[in-house]
Amino acid sequence: MSKKMKSYALITGASKGIGKAIAYELAKQGYPLLLVARSEKELKTLSDDLRVKYSINTSILAIDLSLSDASRKVTDWIKMNNYPIAILVNNAGYGVWGDFSQSSLNDQLGMMQLNMNVVVELSHLLVPLLSKEKQAYILNISSTAAYQAVPTLAVYSATKAFVLSFTRALRFELTKTSISVSCFSPGPVATGFAERAGLSALNKMAEKFNMQPEEVAKMAVKAMFSKKSEVIPGVTNIISVYANRLLPKAFIEKTAAGIYKI
Repeated sequence: MSKKMKSYALITGASKGIGKAIAYELAKQGYPLLLVARSEKELKTLSDDLRVKYSINTSILAIDLSLSDASRKVTDWIKMNNYPIAILVNNAGYGVWGDFSQSSLNDQLGMMQLNMNVVVELSHLLVPLLSKEKQAYILNISSTAAYQAVPTLAVYSATKAFVLSFTRALRFELTKTSISVSCFSPGPVATGFAERAGLSALNKMAEKFNMQPEEVAKMAVKAMFSKKSEVIPGVTNIISVYANRLLPKAFIEKTAAGIYKI
């Protein structure tokens, strides 16, 4: 199939980190892109670079997805411009670190809206468009934090557990359709997540275990096109997830609390 014939891939949180790296990975494969994030400046810079390097069509929408009507506006934008869409990458999200009772409730609720509700909303709103394609994909970005409770990242880890569970169920429901649904759960990635979450004290330790966004994106896109149900990148991350299944939960949570202590 020629580049011009391919339908679009929509990527949320596309301006930086894993989302940006996935944009480059899909652009290399000739997919036109719909790039969504808050920063119009960063999106425009990314869009221009992708067009020049890979000769693909790109369109950007600068919007704060944590706002209650954002998913509907994204969908209206797609329909208004008659963009055929074959891929939905639910990547946008962030973390808030600290004791739950001492953290801002608005910050926690905003994180829940972005990490969970937007994934559900966009999936629900775009499944009818995706189903028009001979083959379509939904890729949900979760985290290894989905596999355990993490004190001081209590709500974040819970939102990622939600994404994982939701993806598993949605995949089953859509088995007999043209839409393949995958969940990709990376561990630490060099994306600036720690700084935004307020975890700058862990930067030195994270540097030892961080994967690079480019390698993570390559693995995520490969998993999606291979129709994998659930992928955890990196041997260390796989081992830690399996350890969570075997070891007592109290021990795992105490260990996590020690790593992320305030």
